[in-house]
Amino acid sequence: MQPGLNYKPPSALSAGAGPLTMSSREIADLVQSRHDKVKQSIERLVARGVIVQSPMGDEQDTDAMGRPRITSVYRLDKRSSFVVVAQLSPEFTARLVDRWQQLEDEKASGGFLIPRTFGDALQLAADQARQIDGLREVAEAHERLTGARGSLCITDAAKALGVGPKMLFDWLFHHHWIFRRDGGSGWLGYEAKCAAGLLEHRAATYTRSDGSETVTRQVRVTAKGLSRLAKLINPIAEVTK
Repeated sequence: MQPGLNYKPPSALSAGAGPLTMSSREIADLVQSRHDKVKQSIERLVARGVIVQSPMGDEQDTDAMGRPRITSVYRLDKRSSFVVVAQLSPEFTARLVDRWQQLEDEKASGGFLIPRTFGDALQLAADQARQIDGLREVAEAHERLTGARGSLCITDAAKALGVGPKMLFDWLFHHHWIFRRDGGSGWLGYEAKCAAGLLEHRAATYTRSDGSETVTRQVRVTAKGLSRLAKLINPIAEVTK
């Protein structure tokens, strides 16, 4: 099946003022091959003098666990990409032709992908509607959090953000949200963050090992603070009502 306008390449393409290039990672996706195998084919063709040495670059990717990573890729010109695909999988040449035509159309239109058929136009409209709905849901969720009342202890805030408690404590400390007084054992919020409505303090009662009780101040993350942290720490975290 050849990719249409709803095809979303996994890698970045250079479509600025300079010449168009296609990354080795997208070629791997087009021919349904492993990226390392594609890179090896490119290197063999360069060594044989069939294609020129292609510049390299870094692209952000995700591993099988969904964690972000940086992948080194080759950026090939049009001729080199055709030679590589012909070497790897000649049957995918038509797909490569379609993709290059798509890139050239996009560059000619200033970065906007022009639908070629009525079906493509409907698909593009549907994709854009889904993107707008997704952005609206995120904005509404953050708005609900910003205007909500109540607060969470830092451990519970970490769970809500989908990160580990230690990671959140470390982040808050290094970014000057919380601190410890000399000789103190508990965390406190910086006055500026409390004044901004991001943190608050509450009295918390603890029972000592000898059975006696003590009252301490506990720093807590407000709903507004949680909304801010969701953007700063984990932009892709799902924020729920």
